[in-house]
Amino acid sequence: MGNTHLHPMTHIARRMFELLEPICLVTYLADECNEELAALGHRTYWDGYFGSRAAPLGRVPAQVVHAAFYNFADGEAARHIPSAWETIPPEASIAARERGSAASLRRILGDELADSPGLVRAADLITKAATSAPTGGRVMYAGMRTLEVPGDPVARLWHSATMLREHRGDGHIAALVGARIGGTEAHVLSALEQGIHPPESFGRIHHLPKERLAAVMDGMRERGLIDAEGHFTDAGRATKQHIETLTDELATAPYEALPPPSSTN
Repeated sequence: MGNTHLHPMTHIARRMFELLEPICLVTYLADECNEELAALGHRTYWDGYFGSRAAPLGRVPAQVVHAAFYNFADGEAARHIPSAWETIPPEASIAARERGSAASLRRILGDELADSPGLVRAADLITKAATSAPTGGRVMYAGMRTLEVPGDPVARLWHSATMLREHRGDGHIAALVGARIGGTEAHVLSALEQGIHPPESFGRIHHLPKERLAAVMDGMRERGLIDAEGHFTDAGRATKQHIETLTDELATAPYEALPPPSSTN
């Protein structure tokens, strides 16, 4: 699992992920998006999360959302889909998410930066990248590609960054499937990489039934990914690194559409 034949743009894909992730996360961590969705009738954060993030897929069954999101426990999507869309139709949910996310981004950036030529340039470049990659095998990304790109530069920056996030996420799921790492197993690997021990205490999985978590941990021990105490083995750490490297490699396609850095000045 060495890194001797990395795609030459792998490091760019990793750096762009680091730069764009904070832009995307306003949707989930700032208040404005939640407030927009609540104003239209959602009573819980997770109704808004599932309803708005899955909305570009259209009114698909909960099983499809569960498959596309990949890392939620069985039944979690079904607690919110399709009921969330009975409260707010997918089209209205998409619009509310965009309004709230753009408002968050503008507040955080401040008007001077939000209205600057540099932001317009960044939005144009990110949009070029985000609309240039193949959609094959990229379900969430393909859903986002069907939406109209906003005209407002701040909203466009958020929208295109989110397209790239879903593109990367689809590739990450492909890497996980190829490594035979399920959604819960992925959370265990992530917890261990963050130094969380026992990994079962990780916030994304600690609420799962104890027997379900125990079965996951036993399966990972049998495969030699974790040891008896629930720590990484060398094989487990190598598997996690392989998944991350492959995720970066699979995320390069959008950036191949951009001119080299020296000509973007």
